Amino acid sequence: MAEEDLDLDVDTAEAESGGGLKIVIIAAVVVLLLSSAVLAGLYFMGMLGGSESAAGQPAAAAEGAAAETAAPATSGGPLIYQPLEPPFVVNFGREADVRFMQITIQVADRDPAVIERIKEHNPAIRNGLVMLFSSQDPEVLNTREGKEQLRQDALEEVRSVLEQMTGRGRLENLYFTSFVMQ
Repeated sequence: MAEEDLDLDVDTAEAESGGGLKIVIIAAVVVLLLSSAVLAGLYFMGMLGGSESAAGQPAAAAEGAAAETAAPATSGGPLIYQPLEPPFVVNFGREADVRFMQITIQVADRDPAVIERIKEHNPAIRNGLVMLFSSQDPEVLNTREGKEQLRQDALEEVRSVLEQMTGRGRLENLYFTSFVMQ
């Protein structure tokens, strides 16, 4: 009987140490998977594995500021959309069949600094756009070509205001997300 108790104690000790080892292995695998997921997320967000060193960033920022007045960027990250809220509403003259127009706009650029400048100078941008929209002929805006021309003119107006206010007039694009005339 003493031998049976001794064998039972040895089996229990082996089972407990094997179970503890399994827990350690599972925990290590979980930690490895989580750290891999975090690193992959940081890499895809552009926060890890960049080709520029920390010392090279100020020089790159200076080059970016100088190049910003040139043509809009076509690559370099996803577009950042910024709505110009609230929607623009303009009235037309009494002689027109269309009495008012409401336009909802979003601007887009790949550089967060451009989006910040748009937020900062929103009143000046809105003023320029209201003046542009209120000077339009409603009959021309009934066509797709008229709307597209107005969109291009609005983009140029925003670039012009940014150039006046900041000395940097780069903006990649402007979109009408709603266009109502009544």
